[in-house]
Amino acid sequence: MIRLRAARVFTGHEMLSPGELVIEGEAVVAVGAPEEGPGEVVDLGDVTLSPGYVDAHSHGGGGFSFVEDALAAAALHRAHGTTSIVASLVTQSIDELDDQVRALAPLVDAGELAGIHLEGPWLSPAYKGAHPVDRLRDPALDEVNRLLDAGAGTVKMVTIAAEREGALEAIRSIVEHGAVAALGHSDCTYDEARAAIDAGVTGATHLFNAMPGLKHREPGPILALLEDPRVWCELIVDGVHLRPELAAWVMSFDPRIVLITDAMAAAGCEDGDYVLGELPVEVRDHIAHIAGTDTIAGSTLTLDRGVVNSIAAGVDPIVALKAATSHPAEYLSLSTVGTFAPGTRADAVVLGADWSVERVLYRGAWQDAARA
Repeated sequence: MIRLRAARVFTGHEMLSPGELVIEGEAVVAVGAPEEGPGEVVDLGDVTLSPGYVDAHSHGGGGFSFVEDALAAAALHRAHGTTSIVASLVTQSIDELDDQVRALAPLVDAGELAGIHLEGPWLSPAYKGAHPVDRLRDPALDEVNRLLDAGAGTVKMVTIAAEREGALEAIRSIVEHGAVAALGHSDCTYDEARAAIDAGVTGATHLFNAMPGLKHREPGPILALLEDPRVWCELIVDGVHLRPELAAWVMSFDPRIVLITDAMAAAGCEDGDYVLGELPVEVRDHIAHIAGTDTIAGSTLTLDRGVVNSIAAGVDPIVALKAATSHPAEYLSLSTVGTFAPGTRADAVVLGADWSVERVLYRGAWQDAARA
């Protein structure tokens, strides 16, 4: 048993000053104010101890997509404090996605990944982003169910455009399979978004990006997603996808924000030429675009940087930390990560005065950390 003490311990819900996290093996035993008890005392000093970060939407990192080398991609993000990560898949044929889901499912079952996210192919051509337009399609229920069944419970989220034919029926089936239905890459109206939420949508895939803007007479999906307390809204706070001031404003009033990276293989790597799905990507100044275009192709962000960026933009640190820990865990119904509580996994990050990650604890063991 080890008693980790710090000047501040963030539980996933509140900040304790000072605080103590008691762990044994891979599990949390207790969290609270420091007290006498069995076990080795480790005083971490004037730092903040937080649950490990949870990334609900990422395509890769360390030079690899999750399809290419899931363990290497996860390891890159873990070194930056993300101890739970979902493998997001971009649009491919149904047969290819079936193969990819089946290949990744054992890693979810083994606890190496937190789940699988299908970002496509049921998206809008008008807001395709970095998805091949010729592969986009309406959500035929048999195809939706085929991919969900292929994952045998490991597909945790599906992004869908609410205006596509068959979307509402597909959303209901996604939810019945125990996955999150997220609205994104969509050209839907406000009313279509409301209907999708009523059908079961509880997520907004990278809010503001790949959807119509908020207009005074045609508010589109953004208002519908922001105003509904059933919906968790993802934000990419990398200074490219959103103005930091906009992200900070939204986080100041919406209690259901989830920080994500939407990272592609180039996260943690040098500029160069990469591939996202089947599309060539150019990364210059750490910004990813589809080759020869100005279309953003994911990010090179790590979640530790997203937290630091949010706080630098004026977000309350507790709000930013919730958006990277307990919020994504609740969003995806991951009950053993994202918080410190008896029985949760002993995943933690040690944060310095500038909120950067200094040390990473994964399943009760210290890992090598990489400062962003």
